[in-house]
Parts: sequence; structure tokens; C-alpha cells
Amino acid sequence: MPKHIPLFSIFALLSLWSVALPAQSQALLPYTLQMDAKELEQQGLSLTQDAVQLARFQQYELAMQRAQLATQLAPKSFQTWFLLGSLYIQTEKLDQGIEALQTARSLAPKEASILFSLGSARFQKGQYSAAVADLQTGLKLKPDVPEALFDLGNAYYKLNQFPQAIAQYQKAVNKDAKFWPAINNIGLVKYETGDVNGAIQYWRNASSLDDKAAEPRLATAVALYAKGDKEQGLALGEAAIKLDSRYADLKFLEENLWGNRLLKETQKFLETPRIKETVANSQGEPAQPEVVPQ
Repeated sequence: MPKHIPLFSIFALLSLWSVALPAQSQALLPYTLQMDAKELEQQGLSLTQDAVQLARFQQYELAMQRAQLATQLAPKSFQTWFLLGSLYIQTEKLDQGIEALQTARSLAPKEASILFSLGSARFQKGQYSAAVADLQTGLKLKPDVPEALFDLGNAYYKLNQFPQAIAQYQKAVNKDAKFWPAINNIGLVKYETGDVNGAIQYWRNASSLDDKAAEPRLATAVALYAKGDKEQGLALGEAAIKLDSRYADLKFLEENLWGNRLLKETQKFLETPRIKETVANSQGEPAQPEVVPQ
């Protein structure tokens, strides 16, 4: 038996039952059946608010149920489709998310937030040129949104259009001087293009803005170690991994846009005994003893 029966299905059932009911009972039905489109839309929007609250507490399945029902009760409201698309993307159902967001866009073509979400979804799908197009269109409607500029920079970065990527990251920083992820990613671009000292400078700047940011600290550590400043690199790397051990995972780093050159140096760095021990301790696992060649 389904756990959730949408209201529209209940209305449909009442409609069918009315045909078979005797005449004297017909007076009981109009109150339910005469709900107009405005009332249904209000119910849909109310469910959307419920879904938002559930999503805030990461109750995504319950939020999804309400959002799906909301689109059926208020199919001409872009807010319901926007929320549904956002929830699909949050739960990594990207194709369904893009489809819902496209419906939202058709209802509200000048709503920049929809385009920003579409751009983010297309980026996650690896459709980087499409992501650029959506984000650019959104920024024409609502310029200077740091998060959207950052996403646009990431899309350019994946297309190997490095000057354009840096330009968008810098625009994001100009709008929000404490937006350290954009500063960090300028460092990523600098490193991949051979400007090691420039990369280190940006990563140090990013670290200074957030004392809990593990990523720029680990990147700095790897770069210093590769340059020959091994002691400082190891000490900084230990501190970074203690902050967030996820950054000791090469796959996680790749997902966070670390390029091939930096990943290659990071792999070497993670294989050093001190860092291996730090990783093991951070993950609650015993470190594997180092095998000393005889």
C-alpha cells in the first residue's frame, strides 16, 4: 500500500463515487468538488512551504512528496517546480531536476535563480558549455551574485578557459571579499598553469579568511612540499587533515576541481609516513607500518 496518497487522487476518487451515489447524497459532495483553481494553488504553495522546512532538516523524501504534490495542485506556479527541481538536484536526480527546472523557467523566464540552479545542475552533469550559457543568462538578469559568478568560473575552469575562470572568480571576490572558495580556486588555476608561487599566495589568503578551511591549507602544504620545503609542508598538511580528513581522498579532491598537476603531487604527499599516520588517526584507523627495504 502506498505510504502517501496525493490529495488530487482523493478528489478524483470523490468524483467517481459521486456517479454511483444516490441522489439524496449529492448535496454532500459540492463542497469538496467545487474547490477552484485559486484554492488549489494556495494549497500547493502551502505545501511548498512545508517542503522547504523539511528540506532544511534534510528530510528530503518527505519534502519531495510535498513538492511533487505541490506541482500538481499549483502547476502554473514556478515556485513549486523550482523547489521540486532543487530537491531532485539535492538528491542527485539530475535529469529529473533539470526537467523540473526547465518547467519553472518556462513559467518565469526572467527569474535568475532558476537559471543559476539550472547552470549548477548542468555543471554536475558535466555539461559545462550549457552551464556557462545558463549562468551567463542568469547573470544578465541579476548581475553580481557571488555564488553564480563562482559557478561560472568553475564551468570555465572545466572548459580549460583559465583567464575567463579567473575573471569570474575575481568578480565574486570583488562582491564578497570574504568569499574564500573563489580565492582558493584562483589558486587552483594558478597551479595548473605553472604559477606555483602565485597559487600559494592565493591559498594563504583563502586560509586567512577561515581558520576552519582545510582545502587551501592542504593545497599550500602540497605545493610547499613539492617545492622542497618538506617540513613546513608536512606540518601544514597534518593540520589540514586534522581539520577535515575528507581532503585526504584523491577522488574527493578531484570532485573539488583539483587539477591533474596538483593531484599528482598530492598523491606523493599522501604517501609520506607522517601524512599516512595523520590520515589513519583522523579516520580512527591504525596506521600501516612502514616497510623499510632491507
